[in-house]
Formats: sequence, structure tokens, C-alpha cells
Amino acid sequence: MGSARSPVGVSGGLALLSVGEGLVRSGDPSSSLAVVLLLALATTLPLALVLGAGRGSRVGAAIALSAACVLALVPFRALTVGAAVAQLICVYVLARTGRPLIGGLFVAPYVVIALFGHEDATRIVAVLLATSASAAAATGIAHHVRSTALAHSATEQAFADTLLEHAARGERARIARELHDVVAHHVSMIAVQAENARLTTPGLPPEGAARFLAIGDTARTALTEMRRLLGVLREDADTPVQRRPQPGLGQLMELLDESREAAGSRTRLIVSGPVGPLDPGIEVTAYRIVQEALTNARRHAPGAAVDVELRYGEAELAIRIRDNGPGPASPGTPHSPGSPGSPGHGLLGMRERAATVGGTLGTGPAPGGGFLVEARLPVRAEALA
Repeated sequence: MGSARSPVGVSGGLALLSVGEGLVRSGDPSSSLAVVLLLALATTLPLALVLGAGRGSRVGAAIALSAACVLALVPFRALTVGAAVAQLICVYVLARTGRPLIGGLFVAPYVVIALFGHEDATRIVAVLLATSASAAAATGIAHHVRSTALAHSATEQAFADTLLEHAARGERARIARELHDVVAHHVSMIAVQAENARLTTPGLPPEGAARFLAIGDTARTALTEMRRLLGVLREDADTPVQRRPQPGLGQLMELLDESREAAGSRTRLIVSGPVGPLDPGIEVTAYRIVQEALTNARRHAPGAAVDVELRYGEAELAIRIRDNGPGPASPGTPHSPGSPGSPGHGLLGMRERAATVGGTLGTGPAPGGGFLVEARLPVRAEALA
């Protein structure tokens, strides 16, 4: 209710101020009361519609108020301070609500009066009004531009967040599809070994056979639920599924050869530490991280040499991919598919993959130039627990 009465309160207050000023300035209040009241009301009350009405009604009310102010200034020389304030508010509101041209047109009559008026007092008032109205219009335009820019910025940020969220969901679905075969293999082995133990263990008591049977049933149920979940992920991602063995570090040399042929630049592999078998999920994750890093290097640093380093440790596998290209546009700014200044979906995918297996990943400018991707992954599946 307070906000609804505000335009009426402002215009009513200015109307009372104008009536009082007109009565004080009139030599004979009883004889000029009608004119004073008419001018006071016509130059102030339409402000209520300017402040609270829609776009069409707002412009009409502003035109009526401005015309009344011009008539009060020139023929009757009875323009009050309240009327002048109402005129400035009209210009400001129109400029702030996206109609600066109409608001600027209200300044034109006062410019004409200032140039061609017959009385010095009238011309002085017209100059003051023209100057003040121009300042009000400029202030309104500045506020309109600022609010529009903030609205656009908020919309763009919301759109970018939505895209990032969709990209993260799609990447997680792809990761789940790739790890499905690895996990399904382990669960299938549990079911097979439980069934084999139940049938081949001599002297197995009935309780032990029942437990082996329960283990096998549980493993088969887990496989069924996993396939159902994978089907949901495939529907969400809406991408074709390629049925082929998941890659690992054993195919890394083939990946580097493909990168050399595609980029026409030097790509080398550096391996240190005791090389040993890793959990299949770790191998898939390491392969995909190297693959995405090489793709980013070809896209953002074409022709740059790339070093891929694998350091095998007792507890973790350290992966380091560095190119000698120009690096990000500013310190800490990663490569991205769209622009150098925003994080890309490729980096998001690498981080998601590393986090899925309990690892970490960092990206940024390399010492001495270029771009660096560093990941640390556990070497055993037990490290994920």
C-alpha cells in the first residue's frame, strides 16, 4: 500500500506547494484563485501517472504536465518551484525507463523560450530549467544504462551457469559409461567365483553354500541395477554409445602418434618410476586426461611441442602435460574452447574424471611459458575407499 500511494503523495505534495506559492505570489488571491489552482494542479498532479502508470499513460501524462509548465511560464509567468520540480522528475523518469528521446524533447521548449523570450526574468527561468532538465535526462540515461548492463550481466551469468551445469552432467554421464565396463567386469568376476566356489569346494557345509549363492545373487542384482542406471544416463546424455574396449595407458603411444600426425609438432612421452599394472578405472581416467590435454594443446597452441610425463609412485600416479605455446592470456587463466578467458568444458571434464577416482587435477601457466596440466591419481583401487 505504501508503494502504491507514493506517486500520489509526491504529486499531491508538489501540488500543495505550488498552490501555496501561487497564492503568496498573487497580488489579489480572491480574483486569481481559479487560475492559480488550475496551473498548480495541471503542472503537478499528472506526475502521479508519470511515476505509477504504464508506458503509454506515462508519456501522455508527461506531455500534459510539460505543456502546462510552458503555459504557466510564458503567458501567465506563474511557474512555481513545485511545477519546476515536477518537470525535472518527468524528464528523469522518462530517461531512466528507456525513453531518453521523449524526455529530451521536453527540454526543447525551454531552450526556445531562453533564446527568443521577451522578458529577462522568463528567459532566466527557462535557461535554468533547460540546464536542469538536461542534467536530469543525463542522470536518468546513466541509471538506465547501468541497470540494463546489470540485468544483461545477470542473464549471461545465469546462462553460463546453466551451460556449465549441463556440461558437467554430460561429462559425468560419459564417465559413468566408460567406467561401466570396468566395474561390470569386477562384479561379474565376483558372481562367477562365488558360483564356482559353491560348486567345486569339497565338503562345503550347507551354510557356506547358501552364503556363496547369496553372494552370486547379490552380484547379479548389482549388475542389473548398474545396467538400468547406465540406460538412464544414456537417455540423459542423448549421445550414441560406442561399444568397444575402454582404452588405457597401454594405448598411450598410439594416442601420441595420432597427436603428432594431427598437429605436425613434436610430442614425447617421459616415463619414470616402477611401471606396474593399475586399476582399469585409473587407466581409463589417466588416458582420457592425457587425450583431453593434447586436444587442448592442438586447439589453443597449434604447432607447440608437448611433453607428456608419467611418474609411477607407490601410492599415486603423477601425470604432467606441458606445452611450450603462448600459455593463457593472463596468469591463472586456463585454456577454453570458447575464449581464453573462461574455463572450458575440457578442463571441467578432466577435473570430473580425476575426482571420480579420488584424484586431483590442476591447470595453469607453466613456469617459463606455456600451459601445464598436472594430475595425481591413486594407483590402487583400494585408495578410493
